[in-house]
Amino acid sequence: MKRFELIAPCHFGLEAVLKREITGLGYEISEVEDGRVTFWGDEGAVCRANIFLRTAERVLIKAASFSAVTFDELFEKTREVPWEDYIPEDGKCWVAKAASIKSRLYSPSDIQSIMKKAIAGRLSGKYHKDWLPEDGEAYPLRVFLKKDKVTIGIDTSGVSLHKRGYREVSGKAPITETLACALIMLTPWKKDRILVDPFCGSGTFPIEAAMMAAGIAPGVNRSFTAEAWADLIPKKLWYEAVNEANDLMDENPDVDIQGYDVDPSVIRVARRNAREAGVDHLIHFQERDVRALSHPKKYGFIITNPPYGERLEDKKDLPALYQAFGESFRRLDSWSAYMITSYEDAERYFGRKADKNRKIYNGMLKTYFYQFQGPKPGRTGQRKEQQE
Repeated sequence: MKRFELIAPCHFGLEAVLKREITGLGYEISEVEDGRVTFWGDEGAVCRANIFLRTAERVLIKAASFSAVTFDELFEKTREVPWEDYIPEDGKCWVAKAASIKSRLYSPSDIQSIMKKAIAGRLSGKYHKDWLPEDGEAYPLRVFLKKDKVTIGIDTSGVSLHKRGYREVSGKAPITETLACALIMLTPWKKDRILVDPFCGSGTFPIEAAMMAAGIAPGVNRSFTAEAWADLIPKKLWYEAVNEANDLMDENPDVDIQGYDVDPSVIRVARRNAREAGVDHLIHFQERDVRALSHPKKYGFIITNPPYGERLEDKKDLPALYQAFGESFRRLDSWSAYMITSYEDAERYFGRKADKNRKIYNGMLKTYFYQFQGPKPGRTGQRKEQQE
């Protein structure tokens, strides 16, 4: 089997979560950088990483890494890469995205154009063609420049991995599926513990938690660009990865997962999304104001993405909303609460300083993941609570 170095981009600040996922799949980490984790794997790893990773944005095959400070150097070093090992004669190859940080080459459009010419020149020479048709399968590239170091990845995923396929319609300010999953993984929540999202919106937190509880691989019901690369990754490996995912599935785990929102139209969207994800039977969605947040059992978890006040006219409502949230939480004896928000006065109006606070970038928006930790249940107490 071929051995690849694979790159998995992720949200800034959540590299450790993704690293644990990759290690859990049995792969060796080669490098961890801001916003991405690199690891070693064979052709089967491409399939399994796309299907099983919950917090990666995509999976790239690392084609090359080198330094370049001029466009001539970028052209020549790109041309030296053995593109014929990856791209067939009729393959369509282009730089889908180029990003540059603290590098002398900083124009994305120029980087894309020059690298495309270099790749076309290399492949034309290797295939002894004056002109390449490029009417075959797609091989999109993603290029990162940081401090003059160029890293080239061939995108095996296509559509970003956060698009699981269940969320065609979203509520206001939706959180991505990959970010929601990473935040759940940052908490001690397990499927035998209660989980409530009082600002559930389109249902992403409850749905991702239910998929985790049921062992549903996030990519099992979608397609990937690399599925068409039969010469590079045998089709049978995709089938084997899907079969592995199906074998690990538990359709009816014993869970208590709930999602509330004050907007009835949003609750309808959340229920529809849950049906599409195949977990609607595992989640109780309800129209409910955060002021009415309650639960008879102890040691539960709140994991949520409350309103940030994205529009100026909404900001005036935030103090009362966070205050109400804090008051409801204090009535939930022994519970823990985790919320991601960009609202700077969140702790002040929530009425408690967070036990832990983690800075996370949600796209370009700087947010904080506030962690208000309750007591851990004792074994005897936990059994008693489960019996009630």
